[in-house]
Amino acid sequence: MDISNTPRFQFFTGKGGVGKTSCSTATALALADAGQRVLLVSTDAASNLDEMLAIPLRQQPVNVPGAPGLSVMNIDPNQAAEDYRQRVLAQLGAGASAAEQGTVREQLSGACTTEIAAFDEFASLLAEGAPGYDHIVFDTAPTGHTLRLLSLPKAWSGFLADNDRGASCLGPHSGLKMQEARFQAALAALCDPALTEVVLVARPERGALDEAARSAVELQSLGLKRQRLLVNGVFHASVSDDPVAAALEAQGQAALAAMPAALAALPRRELPLRPMDMVGLAALRALFQDPSATLPAQALGASALAAPDEAARLSALCDELAAAGRGLILVMGKGGVGKTTIAAALAIGLVRRGHAVHLSTTDPAAHVLPTLQGEVPGLRVDAIDPKRETEAYIAKVMAHKGRDLDEAGRALLLEDLQSPCTEEVAVFHAFSRVVSEARSAFVVLDTAPTGHSLLLMDATGAYDRQMRRELQGGGGGGGGASARLITPLMRLQDPAYTRILLVTLAEQTPVSQAAALQSDLRRAGIEPFAWIMNRSLLAAGAHDPLLSARLAGEQKQMQRIADEHLAQHLFWLPWCAVPPVGIPALAALAR
Repeated sequence: MDISNTPRFQFFTGKGGVGKTSCSTATALALADAGQRVLLVSTDAASNLDEMLAIPLRQQPVNVPGAPGLSVMNIDPNQAAEDYRQRVLAQLGAGASAAEQGTVREQLSGACTTEIAAFDEFASLLAEGAPGYDHIVFDTAPTGHTLRLLSLPKAWSGFLADNDRGASCLGPHSGLKMQEARFQAALAALCDPALTEVVLVARPERGALDEAARSAVELQSLGLKRQRLLVNGVFHASVSDDPVAAALEAQGQAALAAMPAALAALPRRELPLRPMDMVGLAALRALFQDPSATLPAQALGASALAAPDEAARLSALCDELAAAGRGLILVMGKGGVGKTTIAAALAIGLVRRGHAVHLSTTDPAAHVLPTLQGEVPGLRVDAIDPKRETEAYIAKVMAHKGRDLDEAGRALLLEDLQSPCTEEVAVFHAFSRVVSEARSAFVVLDTAPTGHSLLLMDATGAYDRQMRRELQGGGGGGGGASARLITPLMRLQDPAYTRILLVTLAEQTPVSQAAALQSDLRRAGIEPFAWIMNRSLLAAGAHDPLLSARLAGEQKQMQRIADEHLAQHLFWLPWCAVPPVGIPALAALAR
């Protein structure tokens, strides 16, 4: 790994599941091993750095045992939000009454506060430079969330330059104005190619490469000009008589040959597929080595592995879902595990079983339409588009709240609504609207990767608490009104209304993240209905040495799901030599 020309700031971004965390951590480790002082920062709310390095992550840098010079930290959105609230409340001064403090705290209770607080932590690292470190490596959330994060310096700088009055859901604007210089400094650092480089991580898969190409273009438009491509997990078969290995290699080479021009023009490095999960310092240090040197000895012979139960195929799950006649089906999990494919297959399967279905997505990097590649009678497909929803939300608020205001009041209200956090509120309202449709039909929702979805769940919980407080404080009629109150969170908690499906791959990190998501959902009173193991190789009969090593790991993970995480149901989907894209291929998965 050539680290001689590494700039001060490096961002690793890409589609979920492509190996951003492995690549960013291995790079940070290589820099530290070369004598540099390195800070590795995760901006992903669903980071798995703690498991990868076997240390607890904190909001402050933690030294990594066994890696002198390397420290890691996680920008925890919830902790950042609480710290932000305390700073804003402190600006009110000692003379502020309890009622005034309560009003500001209520303003700061939404999901948009969580976003700006996490962004504020991120901006401070860029603006202040994290003295004491030679390099800062950012392990970012999946593409859609990262593009929003990297666009915020420009968005907030513009908003604050034009707005110096009033208060918003972020509290007094005077507090934000104090941070304007920081946001502008962060923007300058991002756009300086001598300081900042973006590493676009992809797999040798068309979807991942296409998304990396779109990201490259959008990041260029934001001013991040210095970019390079890292293709992770390139497989080369080592035996000639394994059809699964041959198909896997051909699939990857075809994707690389069809790489979009925006990526082909970038400096590029390819990393081979590894025989083991990237957990622990030894595995991370081996990421840039020849994979044959790290192949486990027991993988060199054929393995006797049990194939998954036929009764647990996706078609059986579709039959069970269809029996309810209606309801909300939320497909959730880490980025890159195949949520969109599974959501589309289930939607088509339900239509083929005689039901009307609405298939939608909350993912800022939506892929539903390219996955379907056509129309199906009885299936309505759309996406919760943040830009469109924000415009509609602003128009609605202006028509309602601004109706009786004078010209100056309407101008002030519009200024407040131009803040970037309005998008989070608008997306939540759109999500709530889609959830309510499942009262009379099937709604299949392909959610954003875990971290982004958890922020949406936070907004759902905050709205639920707000409605209950308003109801309790509203005086008479509380009992009857309480009986009529049905919030989106209550619908998600109702197992007769909502079925949560956790999608994972048979690998250590995706299973751990699905388990963490299950724990978060259970704390919110939401019980997942089933787990889905996607792209299973167990039934394929591969005997290539490297694939044999991965098959043994797959069986271990399936046992782990059953024994440790107490999944109510476990279904599986086989690895396909031809990616399941298009209506016929998707329909076959749930037939």
